[in-house]
Amino acid sequence: MRRGRYPLRLRRQPVPWERQRPTWRDARPALIASVLKRAQARPSGNWFVVGASRHLRPTRPLAGSIAGHEVVVWRDAAGRPVAGPGACPHLGAPLADSPVHCGKLVCHWHGLALDGSAFAGWEPLPVHDDGVLVWVRLDAVGGEPPTAAPVLPARPRPASAMDTVFTSVGVCEPEDVVANRLDPWHGAWLHPYSFVDLTVVSAPDPERPADDEGFTVDVTFKLTRRLVVPVRAVFTAPEPRTVVMHITDGEGRGSAVETHATPLGPDALGRPRTAVTEAIVATSDRPGFASLRRVAPALRPLVRATAGRLWRDDLAYAERHWQLRTTGRSPY
Repeated sequence: MRRGRYPLRLRRQPVPWERQRPTWRDARPALIASVLKRAQARPSGNWFVVGASRHLRPTRPLAGSIAGHEVVVWRDAAGRPVAGPGACPHLGAPLADSPVHCGKLVCHWHGLALDGSAFAGWEPLPVHDDGVLVWVRLDAVGGEPPTAAPVLPARPRPASAMDTVFTSVGVCEPEDVVANRLDPWHGAWLHPYSFVDLTVVSAPDPERPADDEGFTVDVTFKLTRRLVVPVRAVFTAPEPRTVVMHITDGEGRGSAVETHATPLGPDALGRPRTAVTEAIVATSDRPGFASLRRVAPALRPLVRATAGRLWRDDLAYAERHWQLRTTGRSPY
């Protein structure tokens, strides 16, 4: 795909939504199920995404629930992340609501200060800050052989990239989110406001289990009705709860969009909830990209709003997938 002098293209004759080529014959349920099964068989090392590194501030912790287990993460006096259970070992106060002072998490109920070392039955958890996301390892939840660090996809160099993290929650399980991302054929139909001219160039072969090439897709990002940005992207699943889109040609070559699914635990009705954490790590060799990086704080809300619109529809897809799967009506 040849890149032009200018990042945007003018689309000559937009095809109406109802007249685009149907993709249902290509989106074979058996193929998607096969690729999903391969992803689920890959090791994760029991690592789960908690949130964005940027949200791990010196005075406030980052907290969440992973498969019903409360976890809390904060930075010690040296700026290193420390993690552990989210309940105070004294009387069970929610440590998510407690402040950090001089690198210690101070319980707001009675002032018990935790420095990240074991105390009164409170045991620290392995934690990893990759510069974009914060991960916690829960061996009791993952049930796999643990690894020293999470399985991380290739990313642009931090010095030349701009990252944004978006999070949303749906009533489904991680595999339903991953199944959505491993179906690239729905893009232009379900998201016509963002994607047009989508073609799946190649897909993994269900008959070749060792084929990990992923899905190669030519797709055009839509900015206005006629102003577009065409790219080639490759979708892969490096571990059971992650799908990554790498832009391999066109504008933003080298950029990555990571989708991480973290099980939260049941809602009030006993239904599973899953947090979708999408990390957009963008890069470009265009001269003007350096200026964009300088105004990243102003751009991030716009990027999150775009991701939010996409995930409003994609979570509906994942939730429907869960409903069909758990009632025995799924075609997978």
